[in-house]
Amino acid sequence: MAEKKPATKKTVAKPTTKKAKVVSHVQQGAAAIRGQGGGFITFVREQGVVGLAVGLAIGTAAGAAVKTIVDQLVAPVVALLTQGVDLNSLKWVIIAKSADKPEVAIGWGMIISALITLLATAAVVYWAVHLAKLDRLDKKKNA
Repeated sequence: MAEKKPATKKTVAKPTTKKAKVVSHVQQGAAAIRGQGGGFITFVREQGVVGLAVGLAIGTAAGAAVKTIVDQLVAPVVALLTQGVDLNSLKWVIIAKSADKPEVAIGWGMIISALITLLATAAVVYWAVHLAKLDRLDKKKNA
């Protein structure tokens, strides 16, 4: 029988210069990221993170558009119906403004305006999804 040679340890030459040390650390970090990157890509594919990001971007844009519509269309109509009272200016004053203290108030008109914006945004997103029949594209719902 042939005699087995003892297993030799594979040694990596240690970098000697500062630049070589930095390059070595970067290469080690890149290898670690590549090893974990596969799991991240799988997560993105399985969980629909790209769709979530697209939905978030579209929802943000729709929210800004709806807020503008509420501020420029709904609020003036409410002001017309309430004889010129601006919805955003309605508030309950808790402590009146004085020379040395600022006013403390609850801006309930702004709260109502925010709720109208929320409901209008939800309605726009709901109707956009159903009119474009995007709910049929949801793979998780069909599974």
